[in-house]
Amino acid sequence: MQYKNLGRTGLKISVITMGTMTFGGQVNEADAIKMIDTAFEKGINSFDTADVYTEGRSEIFTGKALKNKRHAVVLATKVANKVGPGPNDLGTSRVHIIQAVENSLKRMDTDYIDIYYAHLPDYITPIEETLRAFDNLVQQGKVRYIACSNFRAWQLLKALWVSDKNNLARFDCIQSPYNLITRDIEAELLPCCVNEGVGVTVYNPLAAGLLTGKHDPNKAPASETRFAMDAIYNKRYWLPVNFQAVEHLKKIADAHHRNLAQFSLAWVMNNPSVTSTLIGATSAKHLEENIGAIDLKLTAEEIKACDDVWLELRPPRFFYGR
Repeated sequence: MQYKNLGRTGLKISVITMGTMTFGGQVNEADAIKMIDTAFEKGINSFDTADVYTEGRSEIFTGKALKNKRHAVVLATKVANKVGPGPNDLGTSRVHIIQAVENSLKRMDTDYIDIYYAHLPDYITPIEETLRAFDNLVQQGKVRYIACSNFRAWQLLKALWVSDKNNLARFDCIQSPYNLITRDIEAELLPCCVNEGVGVTVYNPLAAGLLTGKHDPNKAPASETRFAMDAIYNKRYWLPVNFQAVEHLKKIADAHHRNLAQFSLAWVMNNPSVTSTLIGATSAKHLEENIGAIDLKLTAEEIKACDDVWLELRPPRFFYGR
């Protein structure tokens, strides 16, 4: 396993982060513990969950699985999505953050959170309020580092400016979608993070499974897949143009005797701007197969072929920035 510093911090995390969104849904408690044990044995020290995943069961299962490893791992969770019926049961206001962190600590049975994410931008709450609440948690020792997810580049930069101006804890990492058919963060967000020393963890590296090449666009998705269980993923990835791209990418992988899933993961991990890649799975077997991608190094020819597919998928147009 390889490890990288999280942004400009001294915290070292494995280049693969285990995502636990399936825990408490597709994955039961016993299998969750087995999968985390497998990941830990393979050298993964970074584990990611959220308060909204499977109504809190993901945090509970993750906490149980890591109970005897807590000092040796980096545990991340998130706040912002709606978790209750009340008007303050969402967002990144001070009141919601304070309540949410206590609930997450209790569910995971831990005294602290290593990385606490604002799961998505809050367009109502001033970023100053959010950062002051996060800073208080850092000062109290309940949170070690703070981060954001799904922010645009300008939102990240504004947050960094507010932290710098007011001497507050700053976002040391951002979590964004990134894969062979979702590359928009390359335009501004990735260069921004490199320039400002912000770590990057990426999710959906297999486009919710589309980049395994196992799905048939002419058939309904299988009931056990994310596409069948969550309409958001259908809207995000189950598109004719993406299936065309997958067909081309599979030919590239086959031509170089690569497994498409491992090839797709290796492509993400080959990007030096990426700190860690979130890998989710529904079994220990799939997890081990995905971890195998860490040993693949893509050639310049392979990367160029992938770029050609992207340009066909998203043809270049006149870009506003020079």
